[in-house]
Amino acid sequence: MYNLLKGKRGIIFGALDENSIAWKTAERVHEEGGVFVLSNAPASIRMGSIDALAKKTGALVVPADATSVADLENLVEQAMIHLGGKIDFVLHSIGMSVNVRKGNHYTQQNYDFTQKGWDVSAVSFHKVLQVLYHKDAMNEWGSIVALSYMAAQRVFPDYNDMADNKAFLESIARSFGYFFGKKSKVRVNTISQSPTATKAGHGVKGFNGFINYAEKMAPLGNASALDCANYTVTLFSDLTRKVTLQNLMHDGGFSNVGVSQEIMEMFE
Repeated sequence: MYNLLKGKRGIIFGALDENSIAWKTAERVHEEGGVFVLSNAPASIRMGSIDALAKKTGALVVPADATSVADLENLVEQAMIHLGGKIDFVLHSIGMSVNVRKGNHYTQQNYDFTQKGWDVSAVSFHKVLQVLYHKDAMNEWGSIVALSYMAAQRVFPDYNDMADNKAFLESIARSFGYFFGKKSKVRVNTISQSPTATKAGHGVKGFNGFINYAEKMAPLGNASALDCANYTVTLFSDLTRKVTLQNLMHDGGFSNVGVSQEIMEMFE
């Protein structure tokens, strides 16, 4: 290991189980010398095994509904007290679509579900940023990262309204990132990750097809949850101080391939 995050403090949202990107990121941050508070919604904490991760990494768990400003304010205050100062890094690994869960087609949405989905998946990121911004909770050259997917730019029919949520998320990162950069040199980026075998990913219809297709398209193959965690560590480190307002493709090259030889051979 390289001690890339020695002396740095942060908050990691969304670790559910050992397959999740947030979980892998927490492990890698710990290995690189960073300390952090873990947070998730109370229901997700009950469903998952975050206490085991907290024990392994020496982290405090603070439950918070990321759609609640009051919960986020408490989380940030508790994190700064527990960690002994301002925050250097934040991972937003939160996403949910009730329409996907209920099997509603994109052309037949329940709009109450739609609103809940974008509140959890995208507006929550604005709320996190706003609370950090107004509490002056971030150190200069801090780094905030949210996880996205390429359906924000291209059509993946069964990804449903999560595609809209991710497009909204990426826009928030750019817009709020501008103001955070001007105010305190804080970086805000999104990572557009390969389809990854997490609990959330498996909730999308046809997910195995997504993974298999991307694996055949990407010259380097799909990026795993651990690969994404490693990339996130670099964005939290001082090595990427001038990277901000970016949606960073982390997909083994998938996003720049028109068609691969493997796919062509399936039709020849």
